[in-house]
Amino acid sequence: MTVAVRVKPGASRTRVGGGFEGGHGPALVIAVQAPAVDGRATEAARRALAEALGLRPAAVSLRRGATSRDKLFLVEPAPPDLPARLARLRAGADD
Repeated sequence: MTVAVRVKPGASRTRVGGGFEGGHGPALVIAVQAPAVDGRATEAARRALAEALGLRPAAVSLRRGATSRDKLFLVEPAPPDLPARLARLRAGADD
């Protein structure tokens, strides 16, 4: 399953939650402390997404958007309740 994400690098703390109408449709907002340099923010967002979804980091990979704030991550294998987990996070729950 593909997950649209809006990354906010340079945040005071890592946070997963909230929604954003991005270039790939409704996206989950991920704020990370890492700067947007050399892929550090992307890697931090990948790991934060995996943790928020209760998955191993290896289950989440970047599909599109390496140099953009709007990214698509591929989650596989996707758990059956992934859409519900994403909906809770987009609604603002900070798990």
